[in-house]
Amino acid sequence: MDNLWSDDDARAAVAHYGPRGIGEDLALRVYTTRLLGGEPLLVQHGGGNTSVKTELTDLTGTPVEAMCVKGSGWDMALIEPPGLPAMRLESVRPLLALDALSDEDMVNAQRASLLDSTSPNPSVEALLHAFLPHKFVDHTHAAAVLAVTDQPDGEEICAEVFGDRAALVPYIMPGFALAKKAQEVSAANPDAEGLILLKHGIFSFGETAREAYERMIGLVALAEERLKEGNKPVFVPAKLPESVAPASAVAPILRGCAAIPLAPSDGRYTRWIVAHRTSPAILDYVNGKDLMRYGQVGVVTPDHSIRTKGLPLIVPPPESGLIDAFKTAAQEAFEGFAKSYAAYFDRHNARQEMPRKRLDTAPRVVLVPGMGLFALGKSAKDAAVVADLAETTISVITDAEAIGRFETIDEADLFEIEYWSLEQAKLGKAAEKPLARHIVLVTGGAGAIGQATGRAFAAEGAEVVLADLNGDAAKEAASGFGGLGIACDVTDRDSVQEAFDDVCKGLGGVDIVVSNAGAAWQGRIGTVSDAILRESFELNFFAHQTVAQCAVRVMEAQDTGGVLLFNASKQAVNPGRDFGPYGLPKAATMLLAKQYALDYGGQGIRSNAVNADRIRSGLLTDNMIKERAKARGLSEDDYMGGNLLGREVTADDVAQAFVSLSLARKTTGATLTVDGGNIAAALR
Repeated sequence: MDNLWSDDDARAAVAHYGPRGIGEDLALRVYTTRLLGGEPLLVQHGGGNTSVKTELTDLTGTPVEAMCVKGSGWDMALIEPPGLPAMRLESVRPLLALDALSDEDMVNAQRASLLDSTSPNPSVEALLHAFLPHKFVDHTHAAAVLAVTDQPDGEEICAEVFGDRAALVPYIMPGFALAKKAQEVSAANPDAEGLILLKHGIFSFGETAREAYERMIGLVALAEERLKEGNKPVFVPAKLPESVAPASAVAPILRGCAAIPLAPSDGRYTRWIVAHRTSPAILDYVNGKDLMRYGQVGVVTPDHSIRTKGLPLIVPPPESGLIDAFKTAAQEAFEGFAKSYAAYFDRHNARQEMPRKRLDTAPRVVLVPGMGLFALGKSAKDAAVVADLAETTISVITDAEAIGRFETIDEADLFEIEYWSLEQAKLGKAAEKPLARHIVLVTGGAGAIGQATGRAFAAEGAEVVLADLNGDAAKEAASGFGGLGIACDVTDRDSVQEAFDDVCKGLGGVDIVVSNAGAAWQGRIGTVSDAILRESFELNFFAHQTVAQCAVRVMEAQDTGGVLLFNASKQAVNPGRDFGPYGLPKAATMLLAKQYALDYGGQGIRSNAVNADRIRSGLLTDNMIKERAKARGLSEDDYMGGNLLGREVTADDVAQAFVSLSLARKTTGATLTVDGGNIAAALR
């Protein structure tokens, strides 16, 4: 564990925050908090907390003895002074005299002590910080410390490793009781540099920010040294198939198995975004013959349970060529997990004075021998967080098994943490947008309509991937709304399949496909060359068919329905002179959309088209607009607004039409006209 303290950086932090009225104590508290939070082996995704006791002034200018402590949910790696709300110590220290304090009263007391009522909630462990006498207090869930404490004889190992440098605190659920016990242990060991919370984490403290930080690094280094002594074989490999199916085939199956039906009548599900992780260390772990033992013990620190649940799901290895058999086995495994989780909830909920509301029964981590781990989240960001925590779990258990046998808190304690209202509050309860948890792929993504469509779906909460012949342009366009961009030649079946594989490996599958790529070839139909006509059909018809075929294969694997959306054209209904090479394949594409609606409606896959006209895009360039307007003796504005409503139709209008059709859960086989009004192109 490297000591990253820098005198120059520390001075720079003080100089940076000073002009904002932030004193040296808080500036250095921010600096070392970021040092801790930036090291994944110490802190991950909102875990851990820090504090500093200092003197501030209230609104009247009166000096106040205060403690600035990490706000609940703040990321230590990115924290700023507002993420360390100030509490009046004179308000919370007397609470130590109480024998008990409910969680609700604790939160109320902490909020009542804030110097600024608009501050975030102080950490659930704020009282532990307040009850300790030290000026700077640091708390992390260091992986090495967890590996030595998560043992049947963890207390003895810790005594051997840390000696008098750290005092041991038995496992107690975070909150008032733990705060009192930590103060009691600290008072009995006044010379200790920190506290080891068995099966939970580690605290360090000091009179300066540097001292507290360096004590944390030093104590963790002791645990790392102990782990280096582990030399027994950790995982004996199990017998696995010679070849396993690719992650691109497995991820959609797992995603579909995890989906929870909400409204069977209109095909709504609670869907998940999936992150796949693999590495030699992960494979050693999931390929072990005793995986069902060490992989089903529990979390390495209780804080993880709110994101990972208490246990992962383990499924059989997906043998290459037998993907249907794997799907059946995976479905059975997911059903078994749901039943087991429901029974776990019922067992412990029956003992509660105030019954809890059961969370969903889907796993958050799936271990797949031969392949690695798959993490489930409500967004790509959440899935990545779960995957990070799962990787940490594998690392800690691997180290723990190397020196002994991994053991965590018991099931009853796990339930208390997983269903603790103060922990659940960290996840937030904001209403999800209509297309949250949906994965959308848009072809022709770098063009005006493709970009507008990507933005529109992202605004509705979807995870969006823009695919385009120009991959760099697609990436740049997608970065504007937090999406992904990939290269794809829609006229090349292998390229299209590779694009879908990439989306499945990266996000887990696909729910909505907007087949948008196209180009407008012109020519008098009686004289146009076969080469031009065939080239137009390749892009404006066969490419749509290729994209749709690849899409339905993924949707069938997920078995949760899906949406196909095609960009047709008014040329399909109301052909223009000399536009046969463009209009003919577009007419075929409009019928293609109807055929998919007919053939796949029974599987909940909807297929619709958008019929647009006169959109400024790659198909209708500014030069083309000028030429056409001039030929008709019109201004550009009059030409573009030459429809019944007299309004120019934009790429954003087309994008909203695609979004509208994706949300029309009982509409399929339809073509939606977006042209400002053109009776000749009206279908119905």
